[in-house]
Amino acid sequence: MQAFVRSFALCPLGFARLSKMRGALLSPAARLLSPCSRTLLSETGVWEKDYKMETRCRVEEWWHPRIMAQWKKDSQEKGSNRKKFYVLSMFPYPSGRLHMGHVRVYTISDTICHFQRMRGHQVLNPMGWDAFGLPAENAAIERGLDPEEWTKSNIQSMREQLDSLGLCFNWDREVTTCLPDYYRWTQYLFIKLFEAGLAYQKEAVVNWDPVDQTVLADEQVDENGRSWRSGALVEQKLLTQWFIKTTNYAKHLLDALADLPEWYGVKAMQANWIGECTGCYFDFKLKVNGEEMGETLSAYSSSPEMVFGAAYLAILPSHRLLHGRSSVRSTLKKTFKPGRDCLTEVTALNLFTNQEVPVVISHREAFDGYLDTVIGIPDCSEEDLSVAKTLNLTWTTVLKSDEDGTQTLINSDEFSGLTRQQAFDSVTQKARERKIGGHLTSSKLRDWLISRQRYWGTPIPVVHCGSCGPVAVPEEELPVMLPKLPSLTGKGASPLEAAHDWVNCKCPRCKGPARRETDTMDTFVDSAWYYFRYIDPHNQHRPFERHLADHWLPVDVYIGGKEHAVMHLYYARFLCHFCRDQGLVAQREPFRKLLVQGLIKGQTFKLADSGQYLKREEIDFTDKEPVACGGGRVEVTWEKMSKSKHNGLDPQEVVQQYGVDTARLYILYAAPPEQDILWNSKTDALPGVLRWQSRLWQLVSKLRGARQLGGLPDPSVLKKKELAETKKIWNNKNYAIQEVTAHFTEDFLFNAAISRLMGLTNTLNSATVRVVQHSVEFEEALASLILMTAPMAPHLASELWAGISNVQNPLTPITQHGGDVLQQPWPTVDPKYLDAPDFVELTILINNKPCGTMTIPQKVSKDSERVRQLILESPLGQKHLGECSIKKAILSPRTALINFLTD
Repeated sequence: MQAFVRSFALCPLGFARLSKMRGALLSPAARLLSPCSRTLLSETGVWEKDYKMETRCRVEEWWHPRIMAQWKKDSQEKGSNRKKFYVLSMFPYPSGRLHMGHVRVYTISDTICHFQRMRGHQVLNPMGWDAFGLPAENAAIERGLDPEEWTKSNIQSMREQLDSLGLCFNWDREVTTCLPDYYRWTQYLFIKLFEAGLAYQKEAVVNWDPVDQTVLADEQVDENGRSWRSGALVEQKLLTQWFIKTTNYAKHLLDALADLPEWYGVKAMQANWIGECTGCYFDFKLKVNGEEMGETLSAYSSSPEMVFGAAYLAILPSHRLLHGRSSVRSTLKKTFKPGRDCLTEVTALNLFTNQEVPVVISHREAFDGYLDTVIGIPDCSEEDLSVAKTLNLTWTTVLKSDEDGTQTLINSDEFSGLTRQQAFDSVTQKARERKIGGHLTSSKLRDWLISRQRYWGTPIPVVHCGSCGPVAVPEEELPVMLPKLPSLTGKGASPLEAAHDWVNCKCPRCKGPARRETDTMDTFVDSAWYYFRYIDPHNQHRPFERHLADHWLPVDVYIGGKEHAVMHLYYARFLCHFCRDQGLVAQREPFRKLLVQGLIKGQTFKLADSGQYLKREEIDFTDKEPVACGGGRVEVTWEKMSKSKHNGLDPQEVVQQYGVDTARLYILYAAPPEQDILWNSKTDALPGVLRWQSRLWQLVSKLRGARQLGGLPDPSVLKKKELAETKKIWNNKNYAIQEVTAHFTEDFLFNAAISRLMGLTNTLNSATVRVVQHSVEFEEALASLILMTAPMAPHLASELWAGISNVQNPLTPITQHGGDVLQQPWPTVDPKYLDAPDFVELTILINNKPCGTMTIPQKVSKDSERVRQLILESPLGQKHLGECSIKKAILSPRTALINFLTD
């Protein structure tokens, strides 16, 4: 029972309930003696000298609603002239429970938004829900529920959890992708793509998930051929599907990366995903016996400038024309013989050159990249030349080499006489102008497959008419609402096929009978534009206003997991480029800085023989190596937290045990954002941040106590040694402000920022009583320390600020601004410090144990050999290292610290 009361009391809300329960049972005198009846200056005007567990609970309970209310009030300011700052964290899928990965990303975004607001920015930190998708539909099927009810229930639960963590979001801008007021505009953007010729339908061999009964994009199949969600082996099916022609933007998306800041390796991942954009597609019309068959085929060439020299068009044996419902299928099949190049009776008219070439079925299993249709040009490929000669084909020579080695085009109409590079640019530009190809792309990139044969997704706003073909739903009829279905099975055809009254409709163009499209969109379409909707979430007339988009974009910092660094980021960038071309926004790139975060991993135990995951209580830790209680060797690893692996951690349990601020500080301190965190409460990180909070509290107690010693503080009484001490405090304060500000704005190394603040804490902690009592420097440094702690630990910093703000006989006006700590301006470096020679206070460790500090010139602080020499020549170095055998000296690249490893 005592353990229950203790853990219950540790939660801010639980503490409040416990206090009320105990207060009802105890007399007034007993309440005063109760160990949990601690005072809080903000509430009682009495400062508690020691920062104990109950004090922390009272601090978080008191400040939580006040911080949230003040944030809401500040965020609703109208007509602000402050510079904007858009902090965006990837919105979650509403599973019903937060996990520690959520806590990490939102702690980072919350920290940045508090910091930027203190710097005077108008901050946008929105939140919403990526609410469509398979998990909700599968959960609804398992439970016999409506996926909408299931999703809304989970959203309510997760929103309460986010609030309990004290995260300050702009909830008045909340978006939910499964609501009609959101997916109406997803459909609107799809129609814009459709009208621009970028959304199209074609028969294709696709990846089919037999468990989830839906198509998957190539990116959603792992290297072992398994579905990214269900884990099932993916099958190949020939289906008519909807695609978005992202390949038309490949070159633009690749080139735009050069103008973006470094993205922790993500730019390279994006570039690799797109590939080298050195070729393009041209459109062909298929013919049999000179008669057009009504089919258009796009074929790739890596040398588009030589397209007039085409001898044939080649397709793979796996091509859809040989396997689907194509009008040329039977003609192609007549001459197909596996294992050889087959000349067919089908021809292809190049819409750019107006030349007709035969269609050849290649003997190859694959072309370069993911291509299934290529143009054979003998002048630029030995292999193409060999195929043309073998099949006795004729072609036009289009290349001439001059005496100086320059290659120019011949027999190429208006492009004759141009060099290859000149012709490359002119040919592709002309093809784009005529809208028959020419968009530079790579041989490895495919168009975006968005069709999903499931219910819980955005309906594709298209009707199929026997007379008119596919027709977009008029904008004034949007949204095309999802119909209510009596039940979901997840098996067979698209569930929407069963909604007959919904499926059967009239064609918007000819008013004849038609059928609605029953595929829904992949959820990546929903998340490709949500950053736009946040800036104007209640607009009923358009997805967003142009002037608001131009004000807020680009997103200043985008925060999320590295697992989304390819697909989601590529699609979001594509849609922003498209919206720019549509005149919806001025900005091509949606995100300026990207902050990717690593995973939070838990310790995992599994049987070595079977791979079965075990719970901690199923393991015997008696010996040096753990063994299963039932026998068997156990493998110990660190893996992404998961219920199935019994290594998960409920964020609420962490908060109950350690408090909100401690959880936040641990997450920020344990590792740089891009690295994984191995969650282990026994490591130095957690005890370290717990001790640091107590030391911060003790510093305020130290100042308050010194100012109560009697007599007014008088800096003139300080002696030479004490003045030297104040100079050191002043230097350390300014250095800390400089370093921490840089970490918050440039590299986001919050762990290094905390280390710097810990160093300043140690400097202040070693100050003598007379310096504390009589110096302006101590008071200013402590105020700056609390201000810089506030974005990371807002509850504690708020109470510390209250403690320092009403200290007796203050020497500086820094604490006399009105408002709480988060309403204060961020501290700035004293101009005199900037004018002085730059020095760094370096912490010196010997075998991981601190032995002192030393001030060294800034300009040599990154030179490990020079730093080592300076230390060894100093009195401190001679004292501690003079007779030691130094194996290695490790100079930290991120913090002012060097560690000597000795025998």
